[in-house]
Amino acid sequence: MAERGTPPGVGSPGRAPTVLVVDNHPVYRDGLAQALESRTDLELVGEAEGGREALERIRELGPEVAVVDMRMPGLDGLGVLNAVGRESPGTRILFISAYLDGEIAYQALAEGAAGYISKDSPRQLICDAIVTVANGGIALCPEVEVDLASEIRKRTRIERGALSEREIEVLRGVAEGWSAAEIGRRLHLSPTTVKSHLRNLYAKLDVGDRAAAVAEAMRRGLLE
Repeated sequence: MAERGTPPGVGSPGRAPTVLVVDNHPVYRDGLAQALESRTDLELVGEAEGGREALERIRELGPEVAVVDMRMPGLDGLGVLNAVGRESPGTRILFISAYLDGEIAYQALAEGAAGYISKDSPRQLICDAIVTVANGGIALCPEVEVDLASEIRKRTRIERGALSEREIEVLRGVAEGWSAAEIGRRLHLSPTTVKSHLRNLYAKLDVGDRAAAVAEAMRRGLLE
C-alpha cells in the first residue's frame, strides 16, 4: 500500500481503487483505516478528520472513493459532496453515518452520492460497499434501503397530492359554496372541465365530497 498521504496515481492499470477516509472520530477512523489496509483490493491513500481537510486531501490525492461521515462540525458531508461535485467529479462519495434518515439519504443520492451506509455495519460490509462504489455502483445498507423506500413513497404521495393552480381556484369556488356552473362562469371554464378538476382534486386530497375537500384543504394549508 502507498504511504498515507502519498499521491496514488489514480487510473494506473491493474491497481486497487484508492480510498480516502473522512471521520472526525479518531477511534472509528483508525479502525476503518486498519480494515482497508487489510484488503488487497483497496488502497488507503489518506485520512481526514473534517470536511475542509477532506477537500484539501481530495484535491491533493484524487482518490477514486472518499468514505465520508455525514455529520461533522464545520463543513458536513453534504457540503463536501457539493464541493467535490464542482471541483473533483472523479471522486465518488460514500457516506457513512450513525444516524440513518431516509430524507437525508434521499437528498444525498439525489445530489450525487454513490452510497449511504450505517457506521455500525461490519467492516467487511463497508469495504465491500467501497468496492461496489469504486466499480460504479450504488451501495446502501439494508436499514437505509428501508428508510429510503419509505421516503420515496412519502414524496410520491406529496407529488400526487399537489394541486395545480387551476384546481386551487376551483377549490376556492367550492369553499365559497358556488355550484359547478357558477365556478365555470367565474373562471371561464366549461361545466365538463370544472367537473374534471373536481374529480382530480378529490383524488389528490383523498376525499369523496365537497365538504371533505374543503376540510382537507384547510388542514393542509391550501385554503385560508
